[in-house]
Amino acid sequence: MSNMTRVAVLDDWQGVARGAADWTPLQRRAEVVFFADAFADVDDAAAKLADFDIVLSMRERTPLPATLINRLPKLRMLGMTGARNASLDTSACTARGIPVCATQGGQYNDSATAELALGLLIAAARGLAAGDAMIRAGGFQMGVPVGIGLAGKTLGVIGLGKLGGYMTAYARALRMNVIAWSQNLTAEKAAAAGARHVSKNELMATADAISIHMVLSDRSRGLVGAADIARMKHGAILVNTSRGPIVDEAALLQALHAGKIIAALDVYDREPLPPNHPLRKAPNTVLSPHLGYCVKETWDGFYPQMIENALAFLDGKPVRVTNPEVLKA
Repeated sequence: MSNMTRVAVLDDWQGVARGAADWTPLQRRAEVVFFADAFADVDDAAAKLADFDIVLSMRERTPLPATLINRLPKLRMLGMTGARNASLDTSACTARGIPVCATQGGQYNDSATAELALGLLIAAARGLAAGDAMIRAGGFQMGVPVGIGLAGKTLGVIGLGKLGGYMTAYARALRMNVIAWSQNLTAEKAAAAGARHVSKNELMATADAISIHMVLSDRSRGLVGAADIARMKHGAILVNTSRGPIVDEAALLQALHAGKIIAALDVYDREPLPPNHPLRKAPNTVLSPHLGYCVKETWDGFYPQMIENALAFLDGKPVRVTNPEVLKA
């Protein structure tokens, strides 16, 4: 086994990788090891991955900076799910001649995250988490907060791309009014999606619920800051299914403990969320463990393509390469 190619399948947090695809063709040619747990830090990842030739990663779950890439002496190919990965240093891979191979989404799984955002919005508005806990504890309605009807209310959408567009359509089906903002959004594009374009300040101050649909970048990091949260209406709901660092976590916690807003969160600054993280005990919250894209349809697309990518690389014909310049070297 010492001379056999070794493949690491990272970030299998739900234990779904083995059953989501037929790994036999790859296992005939390589030793495939599945990692269900997150690495403690870069040193832990470097130690556990040092002997692998191929690393197949899930989105941005395990950060892959140059400080890690350059400590993996045997790494020859890196696979990732999705088309982009903000926590991967592709240039570091390119410098070492390591192809980075991506996967493509299916026809319907692109809406999974927006569907979860809708679910979180309704759960937060109707106190479903508290109701579930009360039923399981032997109670019934006592102690469950009075719900908020969404019809006639205003949803503010931050980021009106594909996911923001889906969320807008869902909200309009609930007879909500929709306003939207992002740095490059125009009134015409907003209207075409069924929303009204407003300034960021107006959105934060007037929306009854706000749903974030932005890609994490230098421009969006900290986009919803303390001043923005302070502008929110008392009792407003903030839904974040994009990325944790888009929202100022300290300001969010302060607003939650003050009883000013309700937060429905699927994403966090650090994932998995540490056991002692203050959000775990924060009031006025609905929390889910980054399940946005985690549906069967996603896995049925991602994992077979990951296997195809690894096999194509072993055949000397890499596919879905995001840094094609390495193929010319």
